[in-house]
Amino acid sequence: MNNRLLYWSVTCALAGFIFGFDLSVTSGVEQKIQSLWSLSAGQHGFAMSAAFWGTVLGALLGGFPTERWGRRRTLLCIGIFYFVSAIGSALAPNVGVFTLARFLGGIGIGVSTVAAPLFISEISPADRRGRLTGMFQFNIVLGLLIATLSNFAIIKILGEGNEGAWRWMLGVEAFPALLYSVLCFKLPESPRWLIVQGRREEGKEVLRQINPRFDGEELEEKVAEIEESARLRPAEPGGIGSRLKLPILLAFLIAFFNQLSGINAILGFAPRIFGLTGIDTSASLFYASLITLTNLVFTFVGLWLIDRLGRRTLLYIGSFGYIISLGICAWAFHTYQAQFSNAAAAMDLKNNAAEVLSGEVALNGPAEFMERIPESVEAAEEFAEAEIVKAKEGSGTGGVIVLGCIIGFIAAHAVGQGAVIWVFISEIFPARARSFGQSLGSGTHWVFAALLTLFFPIAMAKLSPSVIFGFFCFMMVLQLVWVKLMVPETKGVSLEKMEENLGSGR
Repeated sequence: MNNRLLYWSVTCALAGFIFGFDLSVTSGVEQKIQSLWSLSAGQHGFAMSAAFWGTVLGALLGGFPTERWGRRRTLLCIGIFYFVSAIGSALAPNVGVFTLARFLGGIGIGVSTVAAPLFISEISPADRRGRLTGMFQFNIVLGLLIATLSNFAIIKILGEGNEGAWRWMLGVEAFPALLYSVLCFKLPESPRWLIVQGRREEGKEVLRQINPRFDGEELEEKVAEIEESARLRPAEPGGIGSRLKLPILLAFLIAFFNQLSGINAILGFAPRIFGLTGIDTSASLFYASLITLTNLVFTFVGLWLIDRLGRRTLLYIGSFGYIISLGICAWAFHTYQAQFSNAAAAMDLKNNAAEVLSGEVALNGPAEFMERIPESVEAAEEFAEAEIVKAKEGSGTGGVIVLGCIIGFIAAHAVGQGAVIWVFISEIFPARARSFGQSLGSGTHWVFAALLTLFFPIAMAKLSPSVIFGFFCFMMVLQLVWVKLMVPETKGVSLEKMEENLGSGR
């Protein structure tokens, strides 16, 4: 592979690493933030969700600077947003500054999901485009894992009681952000963007660097192909004509199904889901690390396969994996409902016996269980221990089945939707609408992620887990039908040829 092309792709994909790091690092500081500034539940939720809402805004509006100012300048601005957010969050004197800094970081994240995959896609040869563009997703997952390890290391070095540890956890992000920003100065502009903007010779020179084996005639043919593609399409970046209907629908639906698999809800509420089976949530760091490691390993597998088997095949594999894991999970919650309810209530009682007996903490459990709780703390803890053992013996391997299904679900997502979504959206739009299309797909992804995160706790309170997981399973059956009937294979097809295929309805 061209070393220069690999370097550019890795540099751009670092935006994904900082994206993943930024979203994960706050898990180690959120309790300290609440106690430091005496935040109410509402204030705490608003401060911690600021980055997420910035991400939605950045994704929805990210197509404008990417198209107007170019891919390279936008990527550089993302690094500046990340750096300012890291420093501002770490040095924040009050919750207002902290919230603003987190919001700015979120905008950087949202724009990165538009500009970074699009840039890598436009500089990549067709036969390597999937692997190179998919590096963005791999770096997101790597960032999630490194943030967890970084928080753990800082606590070990500074000590659990160190009052300033949380500032170091947030501030350390400034180092990769600064490195990424410096490296961005060495990136070229996208050759396709340059040619579409009328800067033919500049674009031709970048194409020559990407394809050093091309002779003069081959370079001219490629430039002419891009120019012809630009002339055939609407002049406005977001022009929606008949040729854009299919790409718009494909971008919307891949983002829609990505979130309706339940991925963000399951990642965000995994300890609570495990707690419903009676698994001790005190081991949540271990489970979070296990899930993240599974995500990383199978994302790598997806990237290894994406240019070999193709995007459509990976979506098939992911869909079947989703359906099997979610279906068995729904079955386990239905089959072992009574045992899981007793085990979960017993686990809550064991961890909060004094607060439950004093009325400070409300305990939700079966009526028969609640009636038998002893009145003393020691007796209640012993009772809880016995009930946990009894419930687990009655459920057999129910808890293990749920844990295995969640791990299988994460693996299916990483190989399928996780590896494919950013690659696929970056491939299916014509040159003059590519920024608009990437923004549409990314914005749809984050809006549904926000809605799912908002409504999932409500669903957990009102519906049984078997119904919730059954719903996610049903949505993945619909995804499988969609892949079969609508999704084209984009493996090895040039962006200009893909534009022609989708424009003609094939």
